[in-house]
Amino acid sequence: MRRQQPKLVSSGGSISSSSGGSSATPSQGPMVGAISVSGRQRGMEDAISIRPNLCSPEINRRRPVDFFAIYDGHGGHHVDPTVASLCSERMHVVLEEELMRMRNNVDMGGSSSSSGRRQPLEGPRQRTEEAWNSVFRSCFLRIDEMASCTCGECGSVGYQCGCPPDALGLMGSTAVVAVLTAETIIVANCGDSRAVLSRNGSAIPLSYDHKPDKREERARIEERGGRVVFADGARVEGILAMSRAIGDTYLKPYITSEPEMTFTKREAEDECLILASDGLWDVISSELACDVAKKCLLEDDPAGDHSFRPLVEGVGEGALFSSRCASAAALLTRLALGRNSSDNISVIVVDLKRNHTGV
Repeated sequence: MRRQQPKLVSSGGSISSSSGGSSATPSQGPMVGAISVSGRQRGMEDAISIRPNLCSPEINRRRPVDFFAIYDGHGGHHVDPTVASLCSERMHVVLEEELMRMRNNVDMGGSSSSSGRRQPLEGPRQRTEEAWNSVFRSCFLRIDEMASCTCGECGSVGYQCGCPPDALGLMGSTAVVAVLTAETIIVANCGDSRAVLSRNGSAIPLSYDHKPDKREERARIEERGGRVVFADGARVEGILAMSRAIGDTYLKPYITSEPEMTFTKREAEDECLILASDGLWDVISSELACDVAKKCLLEDDPAGDHSFRPLVEGVGEGALFSSRCASAAALLTRLALGRNSSDNISVIVVDLKRNHTGV
């Protein structure tokens, strides 16, 4: 059978690879590359969000934070908007509201561990992590409430679309969100999209896939009266192949939208941050992805590593797209397609070595 060329689209159908040119100012964020492809799927349910300098909250001593996110929707390929596109449009807005509402002057200079696993902490660092946890829980809950009234038939948000009442809350989405401060990488994850840090040649997991057969997840599901049924893999009630998601109201309380958080101190050896949907991770290991991205970021660019403004929905003002990062995202996507990934594929690569000036 003849293989079709991958179709490059964003949540709104525009091309999601990096091309073009623009100038930049020092206030703009780190170098980044992104791509989102429908692949072998007819519909597109992935969405990305890149928001440099999202806000300057007191929790970060009024210094700016950068926001990156991947959303992988399900159950709504025939409607627009999907829950993933709702997340792309609203998650960063709600997070900014929650952050600016928070009054917390504690130090953000530390983390739980270099690998992202939580360790017992005392003092300001612990209070700051607890504050970030509170902010993200509130943010994800508010987005989940919006998703719960998104119609699975027509995609409208609200209860006045005229569709049958049981069409509400039938769609859902994963959400993996990374917030960068000068000292820390903060990741909030819900579902089976993934964030990975390449550090000194090693792949450091910053999130953990929420699969129904994972011991802690299965225990929570069964405690709430649900079942994990093995039908084409482990599924909640034999339906959903993940144990946490935004939306999917019909499977609550068995699934939850509460994010799992990790806090990782930034080090000089950090090379890049990769966020991607499971269309990549189903066929590419974290180790291989980091190795590929690292090599792309070391490549010489005859034209000079420049920044440019692509036509991508979900990208805020001030985003600087690096040709090296774009190459890394594109190559990872090609590798996934070459390994017969059957899902939508979305990838964000953030260069943690180079700042806005490039090298």
